[in-house]
Amino acid sequence: MLEQKRATEKRKKFVQLAERRTINAIRSIRVLSKLGNRSAYEYDEADVRRIVHALTKEIDALKARMSSTGGKEAIEFKLS
Repeated sequence: MLEQKRATEKRKKFVQLAERRTINAIRSIRVLSKLGNRSAYEYDEADVRRIVHALTKEIDALKARMSSTGGKEAIEFKLS
C-alpha cells in the first residue's frame, strides 16, 4: 500500500513537472521562431539549419534519456 502511494505521488509530480516544462519549451520555440521576421533580422539557410539541427539533437537526446537511464549533457550552441 505504501509503495503504491509513493508510485502515485511520483506519477503526480512527473505529470505536473512534465506539463509545465513542456509548455515552457513550446513557448521558447515559439519565441525563437519570431526570428523568422526577415524585415527585422538577417539570416541565411545555413543559420536555420544549424538552429534546427541543435533543436533536433536535443529532442533526440530527450528521447534517449526518457527511454533509458541517460546522463545530463552540456548545452552548447553557436551560429559562428
